[in-house]
Amino acid sequence: MTKADLVFTQGPVHTGDPARTRASSLAVTGERISAVGHDEVRELIGPKTEVVDLEGKLLLPGFQDSHIHAVYGGLELAECDLSGTVGVDEYLRLLREFARAHPDSTWITGGGWSLESFEGGLPTRQLLDSVVPDRPVYLVNRDHHGAWANTRALELAGVGRDTPDPDDGRIEREADGTPSGVLQEGATGLVARLVPEKTATDRLDGLLRAQRLLHSLGITGWQDALLGVFNGQPDPSDAYLTAAREGTLTARVNGALWWDRARGADQIPELVSRREKLAHGRFRAGSVKIMQDGIAENFTAAMTTPYLDGCGCATANSGLSFVDPVALRAYVTELDALDFQVHFHALGDRAVREALDAVEAARTANGRRATRHHLAHLQVVHPDDIPRFAALGAIANIQPLWASHEPQMDELTIPYLGPERAAWQYPFGSLLRAGATLAAGSDWSVSSPDPLEGIHVAVNRMQPGATDGRVFLPEQRLDLATAVAAYTAGSAHVNGTDDAGTLRPGHLADLVVLDRDIFTGPAEEIHTARVLQTYVGGERVYSAS
Repeated sequence: MTKADLVFTQGPVHTGDPARTRASSLAVTGERISAVGHDEVRELIGPKTEVVDLEGKLLLPGFQDSHIHAVYGGLELAECDLSGTVGVDEYLRLLREFARAHPDSTWITGGGWSLESFEGGLPTRQLLDSVVPDRPVYLVNRDHHGAWANTRALELAGVGRDTPDPDDGRIEREADGTPSGVLQEGATGLVARLVPEKTATDRLDGLLRAQRLLHSLGITGWQDALLGVFNGQPDPSDAYLTAAREGTLTARVNGALWWDRARGADQIPELVSRREKLAHGRFRAGSVKIMQDGIAENFTAAMTTPYLDGCGCATANSGLSFVDPVALRAYVTELDALDFQVHFHALGDRAVREALDAVEAARTANGRRATRHHLAHLQVVHPDDIPRFAALGAIANIQPLWASHEPQMDELTIPYLGPERAAWQYPFGSLLRAGATLAAGSDWSVSSPDPLEGIHVAVNRMQPGATDGRVFLPEQRLDLATAVAAYTAGSAHVNGTDDAGTLRPGHLADLVVLDRDIFTGPAEEIHTARVLQTYVGGERVYSAS
């Protein structure tokens, strides 16, 4: 009998396999699981076998993130990071300290500020001027759909009172038309194009910095949701390819090639060429990212009915569809025929419907193919469209951390959606009951990449640590096993890693050890669990000790 290289004993082991959800021991030979069971697995222990006594700690399939911006997040960790607070005074303190620590930086860049910190979600250029008046400052917000610039940055970019809004964005303005300092959606590119470009070394460093963080959170693979140039941000593709070739990419990564919404089907041959070039080792790029709309908080998410104003009256604004919905059907049909997966950003109910219509057109023309198209975010889904996910085989790619009561939801979203539409938000439970496949991700660096925090909110529909008892649409809660499956088997399915996501013989030994069994503790304490060890292909890539 061939002895194992690695054996875990004294579980519990949560397999994610419906045929046997629980075990107490697991063996690994090479990069794959060779046995799952109980005391009989110990027969595979030989003189060279590494034995890990779990001592009652939980072994799980490695988490996968189905929608993340790892390189961008890693780059931002080295910039002015405002994500740890929502206090305006603290933002300014952090900015002041960063500027003092980097006197030779021609631009001050970073981000992570939250809309909830400012009335109407709109900070001013004057606030930035009060801290850094002499150098341009450009800070993306936490959701990356807007940016905050100081006067110097706007001047250098030539953005003034007479600058028109781009078709895919908006310049927020003062009463006389002067730009106020906030740029929404495509308008961010007016300033971002001047920000000094990150070097290839910067991008690689950002990827490796992000990978260390993600492994420490139990993440063994992900789908990078944007490979391409977007609003002045650099294309991270070269970082992945370099790391894969050099052997420093320890995660399994599928990349989503950016669909340039200013172009049409003429870009498809370029996407085919890029897919062929961007494939090495644990990295490939078999998906195409189409951003169909924006976000609800700045009224650019595409809705079937208009947003409300502060008085509860209908406005003339129903958001933006970035790609013509009729053309979208043709594009997706052609991509599907070429075996591309399509990764939609679809946040408003009109965008969700337009994306589903495109998937339906592809299915009608090409038949059911193994392309695994998925719709990310799904903040507002019309009830009529929920059954279509299962019917079309469209995967619901959820970001659970957002499905809770917090200031951005309560102050900047619900009042402008109205009660009926607000009740359609993040319908995880309804999608599950209707037979949809769920995958889960974080959208980091938009929000925390920690899967345990996302699982906590999916189960509780409350923010980690919340004490006010307010549950956000409780009927949409998921049970813990389903939430874990979304972050493991569901995301592995989306990412095309069919031999991962569950613990069964023959599958990849992508594993995570938690410091406790979250299935036996109180649901309100899920987020307090911590990752002790992470393995990819049987190799330890993170240890808390």
